[in-house]
Amino acid sequence: MSDLLNLLALIIVFGVALWLVNVLIPMPSAIKTLLNLVVLIILIIYVLQFFGIIHTVLPPIRLFR
Repeated sequence: MSDLLNLLALIIVFGVALWLVNVLIPMPSAIKTLLNLVVLIILIIYVLQFFGIIHTVLPPIRLFR
């Protein structure tokens, strides 16, 4: 159960951080789109790892112990 909460917290933290970067930091739209795409790919990899669909590609991030 704590693993699921950790995944949800990770998604929320990534989302809020990405939103803050998009709103507060002025940058060209191409770079902003690339940043959004990279964060989305990283989150998809973490979700696939969590459900065991792919092997561990990225090291797990623990927000809760």
